[in-house]
This record gives sequence, C-alpha cells and structure tokens, in this order.
Amino acid sequence: MPTNVNDQAEGVQGLLQNVRIVLVNTTHTGNIGAAARAMKNMGLSNLALVAPKKQPDEDAYARSSRADEILDQAVTFENLESAVSGCQLVIGTSARQRNLCWPLITPRQMADEVAQAVIAQQDAQIALVFGREDRGLTNEELALCHFHVNIPTDESFSSLNVAAAVQVLVYELRVKWLELQNKTLPDWRDDWDVDWADAADVERFYLHLEQVLIGLDFYDPDNPRNLMQRLRRLYQRARLDQTELNILRGILTATEKSAGLQHKK
Repeated sequence: MPTNVNDQAEGVQGLLQNVRIVLVNTTHTGNIGAAARAMKNMGLSNLALVAPKKQPDEDAYARSSRADEILDQAVTFENLESAVSGCQLVIGTSARQRNLCWPLITPRQMADEVAQAVIAQQDAQIALVFGREDRGLTNEELALCHFHVNIPTDESFSSLNVAAAVQVLVYELRVKWLELQNKTLPDWRDDWDVDWADAADVERFYLHLEQVLIGLDFYDPDNPRNLMQRLRRLYQRARLDQTELNILRGILTATEKSAGLQHKK
C-alpha cells in the first residue's frame, strides 16, 4: 500500500492511464494547454483532440505549465465517433438536461462509474468528453455517451471554462482512486464474466437495428418520433457486454432471414 505522496501518485497513474480526456472542436489553444495542465496535476496523460480549430501552439504550451509531454502525445481525430472507438465507457459533459432525458450524474458519481469500470476490467478504456467553449456538445455527440455528467454550478453564473471543467472531473477521479487504495467496496461489476462492448461495435449494432426496423416497416425515418434515440438510450443504460451485443446482432440477423430482408454490411 502506498506510504507517501509519491507512491500515491504512482498508484493514480496506474488507474488513470485508462482514462482518455476528449476535447471536441476546441477554439482557443490556451484551453487545450490548461486542460493538459489539469490532467498532469491529477495523474492523467491521455489527451484526444476532435477537430480542434488550431493545433496546440505556443499559447497552449505556455498554459500547460510544463505539461509538454501531454500536448506532444495528444492524438487528433476527425470526429467524436473515432475518438471514442474502443472505449467501453463514454461520459459526456452537459450544462443542461436535454429534451430527451438521459442518465445524468454528478462529478462524484462519474468517478464511481469510472472506478468500477476499471476494477471490473483492468484494460477498460474510458472517455470523458468535453464540448465546445460556446455551445458544448451536440445532441448527436451526447447520444454516443453512456452517461451525462453535470457540474452543479451556481444558477446565476453557470458558464464554466472547458479547462476548469476538466480540472473538476479529474480531481474527482484522483480523490476516488486515493480512497480506493485504502478500501475497495464490492460491486456487481467487479466480477463480470465478459468484457464490455466497445463504442464502435455498439454503433454498428445501432445501424443494424435501424435497418431491420425500417425493413419491418416498424420505423419510418421520415417520421422518426425519437424512436432510435429512445432505443439507443435503452441499450446505453444497460451497458452491453460483448456477448450480449453478439446475441442482439444474431437476433437481428435471424429476423432479417425470417422476414426475407437483405442486410447491408
């Protein structure tokens, strides 16, 4: 068990190396640098940039305050789907509840979910997604997430800088890990028998499901009535594992065969 601050920092690194901080369409490079600084403060190193307006520049490195290696190793993606591909748990930040309710959690509950995911599967990949400075994440981007996390700011001044939001969430992760070094509470996810499905496979399932429902005349894309969003919410809430996903894909394939439908690969 860690006996000093340095040992504790190494323990944090062992857990948090699986957490990917994803910044979407960031406008100001200084915010990227400040986010990198917050990450290094709390022991994280995996930074993903989705279509940033500018790549990290002198301002970013200055604001990072010697977190240069995080900026040097940051990976850029064209879209959020590719940035979270391979992740078994995706959590998006949201300043408000949207028209269609989604599992909304606090930063502390977020830390619980991340800790349980890594306890259950040591190589589980987790993404914490942060949106644009001016308008956050779109509804389509939030639909890629298992949970939405909301930082409970004062209602009279709720706007929070993206790097400040990163700092709040990674702080909660660090506190949770330091707590777990002393005691790990049992949870049903600790002894799960199958790895969780990753984001890319789940997205392929949703496309398959939509095609089957259209073929069965159950779903009309010209009059969607939020059907696919509600089905997505249902399955995201369930946290599918790989075997469960394979079963569902098999049911869809059998349905296509029975109904004489042609599935597009």
